[in-house]
Amino acid sequence: MSETLEVQVGNALKQQGWTLALGESCTGGLVAHRITEVAGSSEYFLGGVVAYSNPVKHGLLQVPAATLERHGAVSEETALEMARGARVVLGADVGLSVTGIAGPGGGTIEKPVGLTVLAVSTPAGDWIERHVWSGDRQANKQASAEAALRLLLRALGKEP
Repeated sequence: MSETLEVQVGNALKQQGWTLALGESCTGGLVAHRITEVAGSSEYFLGGVVAYSNPVKHGLLQVPAATLERHGAVSEETALEMARGARVVLGADVGLSVTGIAGPGGGTIEKPVGLTVLAVSTPAGDWIERHVWSGDRQANKQASAEAALRLLLRALGKEP
């Protein structure tokens, strides 16, 4: 049986000697849950912020109010600021963020239900991905967490 994404992420972080912090919105802590399912994850996982509201994104993850006003909570700009903010606030080497519209409501033509934006910020650079899932709320959250872990692995130089 192959290693889970969570185990692969942990191994990659340990190999780099890096620590991880999370800024989650639409996944509600699901990525943190998956990371902490791995025994010994305290070696590399510092913690996370579930920033569901814009005031929390701004206040705890340091997303500029102008970014939220101009681009919205679900945008490449906000996702990147969330990842960078998680790194700074929690003192980690790597920040991973997830923001999106899990559904069933809340979507627009420009930003449909299922839209998720992921970002990773590391000392080596930043990565952003955008997805539109077509499942129900639970499926969209699961798909977003899975995609976030895959993006993190790629940012750490590992192919999932």
